Amino acid sequence: MQIIGQLVDILQRNIYPAVVTIEAGRIQSITPLSTTVPADAAEPAPILLPDDTPFILPGFIDAHVHIESSLLIPAEFARLAVVHGTVATVSDPHEIANVCGLPGVEFMIRNGNSVPFHFNFGAPSCVPATRFETSGATLEAAKVAHLLARDDIRYLSEMMNFPGVLHKDPEVMAKIHAAQRVGKPIDGHAPGLRGEQARQYIAAGISTDHECTTAEEALDKLKAGMQILIREGSAARNFEALVGLLEDYPAQMMLCTDDCHPDYLIAGHIDRLCARAVARGIDVFKVLRAACVNPVVHYRLDTGLLRVGHSADLILVEDLRDFRVRKTIIRGQVVAEDGVSRIVPRDPLTGTPFPAISPTRTDPRAYAPEPINQFNTNPHTPEDFAYILNKWGDEENLEQVYVIEALDGQLITNKLIVPIADCLPAVDFVAADNATEVRLHANPDKDLLKIVVVNRYQPNRPVAKSFIKGFGLQRGALASSVAHDSHNIVAVGVDDESICRAVNLVIADQGGLACFDPGSPSATHSSAPIKMILPLPVGGLMSLDEGTAVAAAYTAIDHLAKDLGSPLRAPFMTLSFMALLVIPHLKLSDLGLFDGDKFALL
Repeated sequence: MQIIGQLVDILQRNIYPAVVTIEAGRIQSITPLSTTVPADAAEPAPILLPDDTPFILPGFIDAHVHIESSLLIPAEFARLAVVHGTVATVSDPHEIANVCGLPGVEFMIRNGNSVPFHFNFGAPSCVPATRFETSGATLEAAKVAHLLARDDIRYLSEMMNFPGVLHKDPEVMAKIHAAQRVGKPIDGHAPGLRGEQARQYIAAGISTDHECTTAEEALDKLKAGMQILIREGSAARNFEALVGLLEDYPAQMMLCTDDCHPDYLIAGHIDRLCARAVARGIDVFKVLRAACVNPVVHYRLDTGLLRVGHSADLILVEDLRDFRVRKTIIRGQVVAEDGVSRIVPRDPLTGTPFPAISPTRTDPRAYAPEPINQFNTNPHTPEDFAYILNKWGDEENLEQVYVIEALDGQLITNKLIVPIADCLPAVDFVAADNATEVRLHANPDKDLLKIVVVNRYQPNRPVAKSFIKGFGLQRGALASSVAHDSHNIVAVGVDDESICRAVNLVIADQGGLACFDPGSPSATHSSAPIKMILPLPVGGLMSLDEGTAVAAAYTAIDHLAKDLGSPLRAPFMTLSFMALLVIPHLKLSDLGLFDGDKFALL
């Protein structure tokens, strides 16, 4: 195969016409087309390529992404991503590891190997993320070391337990030392960590962070020698705050999505982050270094960098402004062309195509292994979600209650304390005890909704309950088995009946995103109840359906959530992070409210 175009040499900051020759999946030669000497010409003349000649670049790389958050199995993620010029990911499989342990990691690797794409998986470092929640599995230091010894595990995934690093917890340090013994990079996760504590964290051997939300925090870590990833996904959006640092630190920055839903991936990927950066006036070579080169260098990936002898992983784009991708090539194979994926999943053992596969539409159920999962909980009743007033925290008394404040575009939350009167206390009669008790209720007029977390791994466990601000629902409820990082069931709603209905939808399908609208009984306009579920049979995290079909189903349930009143750009993605204890400031696990600043249950 020969490709003619304007070759972009990112590190040499040069663009020139060239012919790239590919054989056996690798770049055999790159021949500049600088001049030609016609027979009747006295002097060489420059070659003039047509105006629509494409630019040839190394492929884009998402430098930190949890494939599971796309709701797609790896093969389907790849089918959507290659359309946008993505040829590789640096992927942390700790979502499915928290549910299924090592078999979950094996599932991701095996399924990723069924398609031509560079999935670079890491060894999850924090399974479970904390001891303050119930997860489906535990990966001790010995299991992590076993994974790190494998050639197909490229790095130690994000070390979220930064307090454990700072206090030199033996189990945490054993995992770090296991990565260092085999010479593999260690990813970081240290939101808000600054100054001396950040330097101690870095000195332990941790080299990256994707959790910076301000330029000041990122600059502090850059000056200490860290690699900083600019994150822009479906929930966490830090691009605008950090992109300006690319001008001064082009060798220390990368681009990532971290967590993106399928509608996001349909619309674009790293390509649109490059376009936004160039539109902001950032030097195009610096942008492309972050998008294409730095991940390969830092993680020592096999992905090619448009050099002779390298793997033929490259893209053809129309221009260096919008980066519209004409063609994506991985290991010498055209995997996408003019907006259409050409990936055909193949059996990783025989190399033969799976049956009933076409280049334009794939049914992953024809090639995916049997879905793995872990779900062992019982259906619930509305009474299980009642919030009975009692004194359970040192800071809470009979006059006030804790409230989580969700912030659009951020994973961090605020910790609020509001008067109990705002949570509509009501005296209810309890027939079983022949007594009365005070119960608190959601107050949609003040955007104070009830949030609950249900243990999915153990039946008949008490439901954790609190209140949350920022979701804006006026009726109904949302529920999800995607609930970082232990992936219990998290739900938010206006009333206990609606919350119960949404949670039971998730339980009935053994995983999924659910929305319940009780309808409107008003005299002027009434509507019937609506229940909607997007089933996620793989670990309660991923669908087995084709990528565009999952995106369409997600868009429908997202619209219903917004019809209930939510102003959030991605209500389900935001909901999934309300149980993520390693991100400040106030979160809810199945064991109760968690103060991220004190790193303790309240």
